[in-house]
Amino acid sequence: MFLRRLTRFAAALSCCLALLPGLATAETKKDFRIAWGIYAGFMPWAYADHAGIVKKWADKYGITIDFVQVPDYIESVNQYTAGQFDGVTIASMDALTIPAAGGVDSTVLVTGDYSNGNDAIVIKGKGKTVADLKGMTVHVVQFSVSHYTLARALDSVGLKESDLKTVNISDADFVAAFGTADVQALVSWKPALSDIQAVPDVTTVFDSTKIPYEILDVALVNTQVLKDNPALGKALTGAWYETLALIAKGDEKSKEAMDFMAKGAGTDIPGFQTQLDTTFLFQTPKETIEFLRSPKLAEALALVSKFSFEHGLLGEGAKSPDAVGIEIPGGKILGDPNNVKLRYDDSFAAMAAEGKL
Repeated sequence: MFLRRLTRFAAALSCCLALLPGLATAETKKDFRIAWGIYAGFMPWAYADHAGIVKKWADKYGITIDFVQVPDYIESVNQYTAGQFDGVTIASMDALTIPAAGGVDSTVLVTGDYSNGNDAIVIKGKGKTVADLKGMTVHVVQFSVSHYTLARALDSVGLKESDLKTVNISDADFVAAFGTADVQALVSWKPALSDIQAVPDVTTVFDSTKIPYEILDVALVNTQVLKDNPALGKALTGAWYETLALIAKGDEKSKEAMDFMAKGAGTDIPGFQTQLDTTFLFQTPKETIEFLRSPKLAEALALVSKFSFEHGLLGEGAKSPDAVGIEIPGGKILGDPNNVKLRYDDSFAAMAAEGKL
């Protein structure tokens, strides 16, 4: 599985990338490129592209949309930040700490899902708890959504990161590393997490079901590109919800879609279903809108901003968690209103809900 999570190197690099030539500039255009990578919540985009659903919606608005798979997740985000793509599939925390913190004004066009058990902390031994992490060495993809999960777990029992030691690890090494005597505690995500949880005498002490709405996966687009080309927003939104409706039907077409997505994710349908079972997909535009307009979004974003600031992920000049302004539905601004670089949009989902796409 590719790395969809944030690294300190990428966060630092983003500030430089944002200044490079080639950033998306204001213009009306017909051809668009979206970067994506393999993850359960992103696979509907892969099927939509494969099945011609993206093309159907793009044709409706007289545009072309090219979905480009980038094997390395962080590289896809960096390339988007540098203006080589008009959009990218991304975790919400990364949207804040890479393009937004790097100065690229970006809009969350489609809020796809949140981790509902896909991320977890495991410790070798039976009957372990989060409190047992005190004094331990925990392997984690540092400065990532997994690191965020660890911080939230420690908060829940009154511990701090200084109460333990963290060691950086690559997601590609999760399973192999956990099989060694050196690794006693690990923060992991699916599909590797499933393999680790199947090992005898392993305790899952915390997972993302305890922090719903906080680890979001979204489709992000350049704000200026979207403003100048609303057809892109309409086509992508229409394709997304048509694809989710197709998957939910449970007929032969749905099975075909599931088979395609499972193979693309390197597993079979039962294996892919276990990933979906712990991924809460916002199935309809109405569900999406209700979440975006609820206090839950602002609460989650405040927690993510706090973590990002405390770990130096909002840039060297950041003096508080409010350094980067975030606009949410209703015109409310979280953080610095003079530095709004991340926007959660509900207008296209509203058009979809009203049948106006």
